[in-house]
Amino acid sequence: MVFDFFGNKKKAVVAMAHIGALPGAPLYDADGGMDKLIADVLADIENLQDGGVDGIMFGNENDRPYLLEASTESVAAMTAVVQAAKPHLRVPFGVNYLWDPVASVAIAVATGASWVREIFTGVFASDMGVWAPDAASPARLKVNLGRADLKLLFNINAEFAHSLDQRPIGLRAKSAVFSSLADAILVSGPITGQPADASDLRLVADAIGGQVPVFANTGVSIDNVAEVMSVASGCVIGTHFKVDGDTWNAVDGDRVKRFMDVVNGLR
Repeated sequence: MVFDFFGNKKKAVVAMAHIGALPGAPLYDADGGMDKLIADVLADIENLQDGGVDGIMFGNENDRPYLLEASTESVAAMTAVVQAAKPHLRVPFGVNYLWDPVASVAIAVATGASWVREIFTGVFASDMGVWAPDAASPARLKVNLGRADLKLLFNINAEFAHSLDQRPIGLRAKSAVFSSLADAILVSGPITGQPADASDLRLVADAIGGQVPVFANTGVSIDNVAEVMSVASGCVIGTHFKVDGDTWNAVDGDRVKRFMDVVNGLR
């Protein structure tokens, strides 16, 4: 079992519901406004759930360039979108505000999410500048807000960034579980939509030794999912489910169904 909210599934597929650029971001569609953000997400959710995914994670993927500290207006808007989508959900859900773990926890608590994904540990040279998250603050916040059950999924090697920590990735993952209480470890590729190095995924899984689930976080596709699932407890998938495999397109329901047919065959 991966987490209780996934039931007895041994391998979990978490699909991304990418929210369009939020108010305040350069790419925000002021003409479409909040109504369009909600309508687009609802259309994607319908295709993802009809395709059979195990969970959905809301993310502000198009809030480029990304913030390391969330803006007030974007937190309010993302919370509103997730809350509007909740009545349509038939699967567990999580949230990820890129790239602010405290904001992610706040949105998760406000909306009743089951998990949060973020960069919680490490120091990185990134497109957003030097990136040094504080794992203690979000971990304490969830408890102080009465959500000790909220799972924190640690993305161990950040997208759009290079780790300045010279320790091997397996040791960094093991340390995150021991010292920062990670509920799961996620292994990413260099940017959205690109796969994690298979050797990194195996090194992390071996180092963790089954203490917590290990997920492939980017670049999973119908072509590599068998290899990924032979090592990982599950995957997070966004780009491959989109029309033409383009991150910024709508979800393609047929691609979702074909992918999940393969996964169901594996499990």
